[in-house]
Amino acid sequence: MNPILFALNRPYTVMVAIAGVVLGSILAVSRMAIDIFPNLNLPVLYVIQAYGGMDPGQMEGLLTNYYEYHFLYISGIHHVESRNIQGAALMKLYFHPGTNMAQAMAETIAYVNRSRSFMPPGTVPPDVVRFDAGSVPVGYLVLSSDRRSIGEIQDLALFRVRPIFASLPGVSAPPPFGGNQRTLVVRVDPERLRSYNLSPDDVVAALKAGNSISPSGNARIKDQMPIVPVNFMVRALSDLGSIPLRLGENIYFRDIAVIEDSTDIPSGHTLVNGRPALFMLVTKRADASTLSVVNEVKANLPRMKAVLPEDIDLRFEFDQSPYVTQAIQGVVQEGLLGAVLTGLMVLLFLRDWRSVIVVVLNIPFALLAALLALWLTGQTINLMTLGGLALAVGILVDMSTVEVENIHVRMVHAPTVARAARQSNQETAVPRLLAVLCVLAVFLPSFFMEGAAREMFVPLSLAVGFAMIAAYFLSSTLVPVLAVWWFRPHHPTAAHPPGRFSFDRFRALYAQLVHRLMPWRRSLIGAYLLVCGLVIVLLGSQLGMEIFPKVEAREFQLRLRAPDGTRIEITRELAAEVTQIIREETAEESGEEQVAISVAYCGLHPTSYTINNMYMWMRGPEEAVLRIALKNTSGLELEAFQERLRHTLPRRLGHWFGQRLHKEGLSAEQIAQRLRGLRFSFEPADVVNQIMSFGSPTPVEIVVSGPEFRDNRTYAAKVFAELENISSLRDLQYGQSLDYPAVAVQIDREKAGLSGATAADVARSLVAATSSSRFVEPLFWADPKTGIGYYTQVEIPPYRMNSSAEVGLVPLQVRSPASSSPHAEEGKGGGEGLLVRDVARIREGTMPGEYDRYNMRRLVSITANIAGEDLGRVVRRVREALRKAGEPPRGVEVDIRGQVVPLEQMFRGLAFGLALAMAAILLLLTAYFQSVRLALIATAAIPAAITGVVVALFLPHTTLNLQSFMGAIMAIGVATANAILLLAFAERSRHDGMPAPTAAVEGAQGRLRPILMTSLAMLAGMVPMALALGEGGEQTAPLGRAVIGGLGAATLATLFVLPAVFALVQSRAGVASLSLDPDNPESRFFDGNKPPVSREP
Repeated sequence: MNPILFALNRPYTVMVAIAGVVLGSILAVSRMAIDIFPNLNLPVLYVIQAYGGMDPGQMEGLLTNYYEYHFLYISGIHHVESRNIQGAALMKLYFHPGTNMAQAMAETIAYVNRSRSFMPPGTVPPDVVRFDAGSVPVGYLVLSSDRRSIGEIQDLALFRVRPIFASLPGVSAPPPFGGNQRTLVVRVDPERLRSYNLSPDDVVAALKAGNSISPSGNARIKDQMPIVPVNFMVRALSDLGSIPLRLGENIYFRDIAVIEDSTDIPSGHTLVNGRPALFMLVTKRADASTLSVVNEVKANLPRMKAVLPEDIDLRFEFDQSPYVTQAIQGVVQEGLLGAVLTGLMVLLFLRDWRSVIVVVLNIPFALLAALLALWLTGQTINLMTLGGLALAVGILVDMSTVEVENIHVRMVHAPTVARAARQSNQETAVPRLLAVLCVLAVFLPSFFMEGAAREMFVPLSLAVGFAMIAAYFLSSTLVPVLAVWWFRPHHPTAAHPPGRFSFDRFRALYAQLVHRLMPWRRSLIGAYLLVCGLVIVLLGSQLGMEIFPKVEAREFQLRLRAPDGTRIEITRELAAEVTQIIREETAEESGEEQVAISVAYCGLHPTSYTINNMYMWMRGPEEAVLRIALKNTSGLELEAFQERLRHTLPRRLGHWFGQRLHKEGLSAEQIAQRLRGLRFSFEPADVVNQIMSFGSPTPVEIVVSGPEFRDNRTYAAKVFAELENISSLRDLQYGQSLDYPAVAVQIDREKAGLSGATAADVARSLVAATSSSRFVEPLFWADPKTGIGYYTQVEIPPYRMNSSAEVGLVPLQVRSPASSSPHAEEGKGGGEGLLVRDVARIREGTMPGEYDRYNMRRLVSITANIAGEDLGRVVRRVREALRKAGEPPRGVEVDIRGQVVPLEQMFRGLAFGLALAMAAILLLLTAYFQSVRLALIATAAIPAAITGVVVALFLPHTTLNLQSFMGAIMAIGVATANAILLLAFAERSRHDGMPAPTAAVEGAQGRLRPILMTSLAMLAGMVPMALALGEGGEQTAPLGRAVIGGLGAATLATLFVLPAVFALVQSRAGVASLSLDPDNPESRFFDGNKPPVSREP
C-alpha cells in the first residue's frame, strides 16, 4: 500500500486513525506505571537463613555449605554468593540472563527443602525472595513515643500497622527496624543459681515442665460436647513465678529470677534525630511504581494512625517521590522547550507559520503513538523512556521538515499543492525510510548488552524507535493532507525576493565555497581525517567512564564501623555523636543546622527478623548506618561535604571515643588500638543513586578468594597496602570482620565426664547464660487478650556477663556416675557446685566475625569509594596496584567487582552492538544505492560526529556513560540520515550527466536547507537538556551535550567534506545500471526483445 496515495484518497481516514491513536495514548498514560527507572529485572534470588546463636563458622559449615552445594544443581545458575555472621546467613543466587525465574524460584525452594534434611535440629526454613536493585526503599514510616518503650511500639507496629501496610499494592513490608520481639523473660540471678545448686539448664527444664503446650480434649455431657481446656500454659505473668524448680522442694521461679513482660535481648537500636524510635522501610517491589507506592502509603496513614494509641507518633519520612516527579518534570519541560525552539527554527527557515504548525503538530502525535506502543510492549514512564522521547524530538522534526521543505520546492513548478505534495512524497519516501532504518540500526547495541545496562538501554531505544516509525508514517500521511488543506500556492522567490540576508543568497555563497574547495578535495579529506584522528586519540583517551552521570542529591548514607565487637550500647552512643557532629558541620557556613532529619540503625538485626539483612546488611554490633537528609535550602555540595566529613569525623569522633573508652577502664595502648579500628564509608542513599549502584554499596570491591582462608587474608593484606597508594580511593577497608573478639571455652571432655557433665550440658548452660534459651528450647505463651503467641525464655541479664571470669562461673547441670547416660534423669544429685571453669579452659582471643563465600570458596574483600576521578580511571589504577602486589598464591583468585562488572559489561555490549549497527547501515546503504562506494561515502561524516562528541564531553568534564553514549549514537544516526539525503540528490544529478564535482555541489546546494533545518532544529531542541535546566537535569545533560557536539561537527562535515569525498570517489564511477534484467532499458543486458504477454482465450 502506498501511504501517500492512501492519505490523499482517504484524508478523513487518516484523521480518524490519528484520533484513535490519541485516545489510545490517553488510556495508555493513565495505565502506565510512573517511575524513575525501568524495571531492571535482574535474575537474582535471595535466601536468608537464621539460626540464633550460631557463630559465623557454624553458620557457614553447618547450614550455608549444604545450601550452596545443592544450589549449584539449579538450572541457569551463574554463581552463588553468601555472607555468614553470628545467627544469620545471606545467600544471593545469580542466574544467567534469560533464565526463567519462576522455574528458578521453584527449583530453589525444592533444593532448600532437600538441603535442610542435612542440617542440625531446630533449623527453621529460610526466607526465599526475589529481590533486585530496583527494589529500593522509597520512604520510612517512623514511629516514636515519649511514654512507651521501644518494645511496646515494636509489638504494635508489627501486629497493627504492618498488616495494613503490607496489603498495599506494590509494597514490600519488612518487619520494623529498631525493636525486638515481645517475650516473657525469666531473668535469673547467677549467684542464687549457685546457692541453690542449679544451672540455667535446670531452670529451662523446669520452665518446660511447668509451662507446656498440650491440645484440649472434649467431654460428652448429656447433649453437649464441651471443650476441656487445661492451664498447661500459664495465662498470667505472675503464674510463672509459682512454677517449682524441683519437685518436692519449696523452691520456685520467684526465688531465683525476675520475670518480666519484655523483649528478646536487644541486638540493635534505632535513633531518629538522636532519640530512640523505630522505623519501617517503605520498600517498593521491583515492578511497582515509586509514585503509586508513596501515594498509597500517604493515603493510608490515617488508617494506620487509627489503630495505634494516641501517644504514638507515626509519620512518613525520606519521601523519594520528589526525585521521581522532579526528574520526570525536568525531562518533560526540557522536551517542551526543545519543541518550541524547534518550531522557531523551522519558522526561521521557511517563513511560513502554516508550515511551522504542520511540523510541530507531528511532534505530539508521534510521541503519543510512541507512548501507546510502549504501553503495549509492557514499558513504563520513566527517565529512560522519557529521555528517549525527548531525544527523538529532533529526528521527528527531521521527517516532517524534509517533507514540508520539499513540498515548498515542488510548489514552484507544480500546478497545485496536491500535485506538489504527491511529487514531493515520491521523491523523499525512500530516502526518509532509509534514514529511519539507519537511525534505528544505531540503537541495536542496546539489545546486545547484558544485565541491568540492557534493561536501562532497551526502553530508551524502544521509545526512540516507536517515535521515529510513527513520525515516518505521519510525514507520509498527515503532512501531505495538512499541506493540501492549509498551504497556499506561491513562488518562494517572489514572496521573498533575494536580499542581503535571504536564504537564496546564503545558498549561493555556500555553493561557491564548496565549488572552490573541490580542487583541494584530497588535501581537505586528508586534513579532516588527521584532525578527527588526533582529537579522538588525544582527547578521547582523557574521557572518564561511568555507568550513569553523577546525580547531586540532598541525602547521603554513612556506615560507621567501630572496632570489631564493640557493644551496641557504645555503638549507639557513637552514632548519636556522629549525628551531632554532622549537624554542627552543616551549620559551619550558614550558622544554622541544615539537617532535615537523621535516622541511624545500630547493631545487628534480631534473629527473628533476619530478612531485614536483605534491605540493610549489618555484620555486627559495631556497625551503625546513618541516613541524613539535608534541607532543600541547604546549598551544600554533597560530594565536597562528604570529603570534609572524611577529615573531620576521625578527629572529632576519635577524641570523644577515646574519652569514652577511658571511662571503661582501658589503657592508653588499648585505646590507641581501638581508635585504629574506627572506620567510615559513604553509601548511596537517594533512590537514583541506590538503583544505579546496582546493589553494590561501594563502586570498587576487590575480592580475594581461594581454598585456604589464611592465604586469602595474607594476599589481601598485600593488595590493601598497594591500594592505599591510590589517591582517588576513599573509605578503604576490609569488607569482613577479621578479628572479632571471642571468649573461647575449651571443654575437657574427660574431666567433664568424671564430674558428671557432658559437652551438651556445658553448651546448654552457656547458651542460656550468654544468650537465652530461646533457640535451644523454644517455649511459648499466648496472650489471651490479643490471641498473639510469643516466646518465653530464660536468660542471665547481659550486664552480669561482663568478663571471661563470669563465663567460667556459670553453674552446670550434672549427673551421677550411675546416670551418666545422656538419657538419664537430670538434676538429681552428684557433683554439687560444678561450674564451667571446672571442666573447661576459658581464653580470650579473636576469630573471624564474618565468613563470605563465592561459589563455595572463602573470600576476603576490600571495598572503597572514589573521589576526584571517574570509575574507568580508578579501575585502571586498581589493576596496576594488583600487578604490583605480585602473583597470588596457588589457587587464589583476585577479582574486581562492585560497579566495575556492569560497567565493563555495558561498554563491551556497546562496542559489539555498535560494530554490528555500522555493518547493518552499510548493508542498508549498499542495498539502496546499489553501490558499496556510495555506502562508504555516506559514513564519511561519522568520524566528525565522534570527534564532536569527544570535544563536547571533554570541555565540560563530562564522562562517557549510558546517557552520553546514547547521545553519540543518535548523533551518528542523524549524521548518516543527512548524508543519505545529500548523496541521493548528488547521485541523481550525476546520472543526469553532470560531472561528479558538479553533481556534488548541486546535491549539497539542493539539500542545504533541509540539512540545516534538521540539524539546527535538533540542536535547538537539545540545548535545554544539555544545560541541565530542569530539576535533576544532570542525569540527562550528557545525552544533550553528546548530541550537540556530535551533530554539530557531523553537519559541518556533511556540508563541506562529504561533497569532496563524493567528488573524489565517484569521479571515475560509471553511470550504467547494475540491473541484470534484459527488459530494463537501463540495463547493459537489455536486448529489446521483450516477448509478448500470452493471453488465455
